[in-house]
Amino acid sequence: MEDARRRGRAADAARPAPDEPEDEQVVDGEDADEAPETADREVSAAPAEAPAPDGDGGEAALDGETVDDDSLAAAEVQRDEYLALAQRAQADFDNYRRRATREIAAAGARARAALATELLPVLDNLERALAAAEEEEASLAEGVRLVHSELLGALDRSGVTAIEPAGEPFDPNVHEALSTRSEDGADAGVVLDVIQKGYRLEATVLRPARVVVAA
Repeated sequence: MEDARRRGRAADAARPAPDEPEDEQVVDGEDADEAPETADREVSAAPAEAPAPDGDGGEAALDGETVDDDSLAAAEVQRDEYLALAQRAQADFDNYRRRATREIAAAGARARAALATELLPVLDNLERALAAAEEEEASLAEGVRLVHSELLGALDRSGVTAIEPAGEPFDPNVHEALSTRSEDGADAGVVLDVIQKGYRLEATVLRPARVVVAA
């Protein structure tokens, strides 16, 4: 019996021992339990990535404010419309100013012409009085001559000038032929005598000169 026990113990001693479970793993010279914690620290220490900019091209930053491209386009269109309106208004005003200036000038010329036309008979009468004055009426003639001179000067300052075409070719635009006659040495169509002087206001004929023309 004792021998059987010895043989059993000897067999148990000769049987190989089972492998022991591995309780720890070594990762790069450190325990496996410490490796995940280190990885977590590395992840948390990494800087956070900046958010990617908005890829939408429909908005633009301007002085800290976001402006939509459609709003900018609409503002540009409105600006162009206002500019065109201002230009049209300026052109209309310039045309009105020029037209008003022409009308004022024309109205002034008509007023001067009307006044001068009314004064021409007075001037004619003064000239007749001077032509008919006799020697004994010299003092009276001198007074008439002064009035005639002043009136003629006033008309001249207003742009009224006399038309005295004696010896000039007849011009139907400024002359009125009352008669014709033949005269030695005179070319046909030349003004021989001026029966009544004509007058013009600048380029406008107030009264044509009444003349006798050589035949």
